[in-house]
Amino acid sequence: MDIRGKTALITGGAHRVGRAITLALANAGANVVINYRSSADDALETAAEAEKSGVGALAVQADVSDFEQVEAMVAGARDRFGGIDILINSASIFNPTPVPTRDFSEWHRVTGTLIDGAFYCANAVAPLMLAKGEGTMVFIVDLSIYEAWPNFAGHVVGKSAMLALSRQLALDLAPQIRVNAVAPGPVLPPVRYTPEKIERTAKKALLGHWGTPDDVSQAVLYLVQADYVTGDVLVVDGGERLGHRKHEEG
Repeated sequence: MDIRGKTALITGGAHRVGRAITLALANAGANVVINYRSSADDALETAAEAEKSGVGALAVQADVSDFEQVEAMVAGARDRFGGIDILINSASIFNPTPVPTRDFSEWHRVTGTLIDGAFYCANAVAPLMLAKGEGTMVFIVDLSIYEAWPNFAGHVVGKSAMLALSRQLALDLAPQIRVNAVAPGPVLPPVRYTPEKIERTAKKALLGHWGTPDDVSQAVLYLVQADYVTGDVLVVDGGERLGHRKHEEG
């Protein structure tokens, strides 16, 4: 897909990795619809930065776990730009969900954003893409699709479900719509990470250092433009998946 003149909806596109993806798409010539749940100031700042690339930018508040809010967001994007050509499912909540528990609120909050949100957004934009005869979606997952993480059951299940959903949609929406995923490794430390944990994490990667949000955005740009790639996942982790095997077998 030629990105120039297209319109991209980026969920969670106001800050962190989502912001990098938003600005990369804007720099490549796409109008951007920046979804946010509570980061209004960040969304407006990101929109202003995107407009410096000479494209249109629209910041839209919506909780993606609420289908009515998703439908209203997509309708607003359609009214402003005429449709949506690119969907980036990037919205995420990275909160612990230990098991067992008697409080399921955080489980529903995390999985509602990751699973329901990704499905609602894909379901809402698919008719617009099918009507145009083309479109592409990219789901932002992470390395938890390959292994469990202690005390993060909701996140692990949610990201794994996003990968499965991306493959299902690649099957169901072909050939008009391509659907892929990007699985970042250590590219931006969560706010709760201590300096010691940041250093330990860097050493887990074969390359010995953290990546950047721009590494993820470049992977997204590749998948948006790669017309013969669908149903796949691109890992951007500096070799972290193999890092624990660097010094010994077994």
